[in-house]
Amino acid sequence: MTLEGKVREALKKFEILQQGDRVLVAVSGGPDSMALLHILYALRTELDLELEIAHLQHGIRGEEAREDLRFVVRTAEKLGLPVHLKETNLQQTKSDAGGGNLEALAREERYRFFATVARERNIAKVATAHTQDDQAETMLMWFLRGAGRKGLGGMSPTTHLERGLTVIRPLLDVSKSEVLEFLQERQIAYRFDQTNQDTQLLRNWIRLALLPQLKERIDSRLSVRLAQQSQILRDEDAVLEDLAGLELDQMRRGNGLNRDLLVKQNKAMQRRILRRWIDECRGHLRGIDFMHMEDILNLISVGAPQGRLSVPGGWQLIKEYEIVRLTKLRGNVKRISYRYDFAIGAKLDVKEAGVTIHSERISASNFRRPDNLFQAGFDVAALRDKLTVRNFRDGDRFHPLGLAGNKKVKELFIEKRMPLSVRSIWPILSMGEEILWIPGYARSELGKVGKQTKEALYLTAVTRFP
Repeated sequence: MTLEGKVREALKKFEILQQGDRVLVAVSGGPDSMALLHILYALRTELDLELEIAHLQHGIRGEEAREDLRFVVRTAEKLGLPVHLKETNLQQTKSDAGGGNLEALAREERYRFFATVARERNIAKVATAHTQDDQAETMLMWFLRGAGRKGLGGMSPTTHLERGLTVIRPLLDVSKSEVLEFLQERQIAYRFDQTNQDTQLLRNWIRLALLPQLKERIDSRLSVRLAQQSQILRDEDAVLEDLAGLELDQMRRGNGLNRDLLVKQNKAMQRRILRRWIDECRGHLRGIDFMHMEDILNLISVGAPQGRLSVPGGWQLIKEYEIVRLTKLRGNVKRISYRYDFAIGAKLDVKEAGVTIHSERISASNFRRPDNLFQAGFDVAALRDKLTVRNFRDGDRFHPLGLAGNKKVKELFIEKRMPLSVRSIWPILSMGEEILWIPGYARSELGKVGKQTKEALYLTAVTRFP
């Protein structure tokens, strides 16, 4: 089968292209991208494709790179295709970022450029020239670095880059030797990137040193077998991701997760669910390695009922009894402190806690016993001091209804499994220095409505918290 035939088959098999697609072809000028460009160009009439070219010059190889750019421009002119160019200084980008992997930074820069051009030109697909050999190298690279099933699955024929934009890889089932044979038969010129010979770079060492030795020792078709293995892993990973997504949806609680449901899952599914959730919260998984995930799982599964753990990128994982949340750290956060005067018969919005307290003055004959602790009634005659609503203070104590002595409010919060983040802002109704009511949790022995009561203060707290 010809190379064009193999690509046509791959396009159909993986549903990579549709009739009338507009495609931005990433062209470096090297053999793979030149083969991709000419194959898509040959298929453009058959598939009714509109092609445009994108080329990014990284500013690393000086005049040689600038000649690559000029070569791509000449090729675009010869084929009559629009071409989009950008020159950047990758070393400066690395310096501005405070370091990092140059290859990864280059990749990010390329895809940002492709996305920008695609948006401006209303193009939905970006074609890159990754081959079967690239797939084998990627799989080995991730294996050596330590990766899970997703990393070992390598590259997919299609990847959604962002909303409305898809990266397509039509050559993923094509070997490098087939590409070179195609270029030679068609007498298609291409550029040679000398940096691809630098074995200090891991990918180059895998390509030039490791893979040839493995092929000699094991199988000359090793790249094919590795590419097939990556396909199996991607297919299995997709199934597991779907399962993780269903389980994740079941354990969502607002912007957090239900810890009890999470720990019931097996360890492998816990990792997958958490990675998916963290990716949603942070927008990416950069900086999250195996040990980070183990620390997170350890905090969630064992230890104290409440705890916190720093997560790379300025985030914090918070465990509060049955809820787990991920929040962005903010510098110089001040402790919230508030105190409001409370008038009998008035309504008070405690914005700090998301609680509204409603009150009414009623006759004893109309008094009804509260249904729950979000409601409370007091004898107006017993309320001889100023009423205030404030948040918790260290050392707070009160006389619980029906008990003989005082109790620490902190002990009550622990018994009721109140999250730490809620304790510090929860409203407390006080009369002078005496605590009367903690909405939803307890009320005091003070001011009980009894047979001698003539008028009662009836309170209701409405809150967004469970």
